[in-house]
Amino acid sequence: MNYHKPYVIAEIGCNHKGDMEIAKELIKVAAIFCKADAVKFQKRNNKELLTEEQYNAPHPNPINSYGDTYGAHREYLEFNVQQHQELMDYCDEMGITYSTSVWDTSSAQEIASLNPEFIKIPSACNNHFEMLEWLCEHYKGEIHCSTGMTTPDEIEQLVQFFERKGRAQDLVLYNCTSGYPVPFEDICLLDIITLREKYQSRIKQIGFSGHHLGIAADVAAYTLGAPIVERHYTLDRTWKGTDHSASLEPNGLRKLARDLRAVHKALTHKSQDILPIEQVQRDKLKYRK
Repeated sequence: MNYHKPYVIAEIGCNHKGDMEIAKELIKVAAIFCKADAVKFQKRNNKELLTEEQYNAPHPNPINSYGDTYGAHREYLEFNVQQHQELMDYCDEMGITYSTSVWDTSSAQEIASLNPEFIKIPSACNNHFEMLEWLCEHYKGEIHCSTGMTTPDEIEQLVQFFERKGRAQDLVLYNCTSGYPVPFEDICLLDIITLREKYQSRIKQIGFSGHHLGIAADVAAYTLGAPIVERHYTLDRTWKGTDHSASLEPNGLRKLARDLRAVHKALTHKSQDILPIEQVQRDKLKYRK
């Protein structure tokens, strides 16, 4: 297997709590302390995405709500396109790549206007073909799609759609299990092998989006052939919100990036029978008849 250099995405999502200063601090820490390659936010047009009933209903878990209704909660956590431009500019200043997940066509159009390096499609929206068609026709960057809660037939349909649009070489598929957090037995890492066998030659790359605890599974995902690793990330796992408890804090993300890069260096064959580092030990310790 040709092991590509690992690419670590810090999924901020809505963990900024609707606060631009917290969002910028998350970017700065991810770039300087954690040494991640990219950060990722989310963009939703809530009135387009939700029915009126859903918008006006109470949050299903009031302790995590930032508003009196689910719609008000979601609006509180939204940044407008000008704020996303400001975050993208700050990412450039910090030397880290900016990206955003988009949940609806209006959000896709707004984020595409910023021309980020890649746009992410969450598992919940990978069958939103109206949005995907617009992106394929108007956005020239990479399109990354998670495959949580998606059947093998639906994944095949998704890939064929990109092939028909002539955009399959801009498509990245992420192995993913949709849950917060996901127990280890439900991560299903061997599905990475299935994705590689079926799609490696048809698309740009395979990734892994993890919602589990710890960082051991991510290293395994990389060795199985998913060089792009995305993890939810927060400054404090005890903060109010549904994603914080399934996120890595800065020290965890830093260790993940460190370990992935260390494993990348280690995944080689010996360049010669006896390496120079071994020759010293061989001369001193090797049994002689």
